[in-house]
Amino acid sequence: MESEYYDDEPQQQQQQNPPKKSAKQNNALPLWGNESTMNLNPLILANIQGSSYFKVSLFKLKTYHEVVDEIYYQVKHLEPWERGSRKTSGQTGMCGGVRGVGAGGIVSTAFCLLYKLYTLRLTRKQVNGLLTHGDSPYIRALGFMYLRFTQPPADLYDWYEPYLLDEEEIDVKAGGGQVDYDNRTDDPPVVDQVGLVFHVVSAYSGTNPEAE
Repeated sequence: MESEYYDDEPQQQQQQNPPKKSAKQNNALPLWGNESTMNLNPLILANIQGSSYFKVSLFKLKTYHEVVDEIYYQVKHLEPWERGSRKTSGQTGMCGGVRGVGAGGIVSTAFCLLYKLYTLRLTRKQVNGLLTHGDSPYIRALGFMYLRFTQPPADLYDWYEPYLLDEEEIDVKAGGGQVDYDNRTDDPPVVDQVGLVFHVVSAYSGTNPEAE
């Protein structure tokens, strides 16, 4: 009886302590939703894939760090279309304004780079590198947007929670104007960066990733 007890003990310990995942497995970031589209609006995706900037300039960038540098130098706003490039006159409802449906335009640098990041299939470490980057709020914003489009809605709060009181400001609108830096009071209410990213995803992208 005693020998049988000792023979079973290692098996019980093995069941209680399953093998730990390797660092590489923990660093992998699974994708959610439609992996062929990144859950992007079809019109935006088609314009990205047909853009000479994406097909030629961004094709030359092979590494995560090269793309981050490109974001730093090139991204000036977070809208999906460049200012004045869309023909929306006469359109109403969801086909007008900035909803991302109806007539296309010149797709923005920000969304081209967002999709370029997606082609690299970022790791958790790389996404965290975007979220905490100190050189440009647009690098951080694209990190938040990457998560918004590629991760399960139930997981977003855990990603965003450490940044909910972040006071760094960012102007998301093409041509500026979302934040009026010239007419501010001494102690204005601060819109946190995560709130602005949710705003740009819901209002400018023309799609809600949760509905895909």
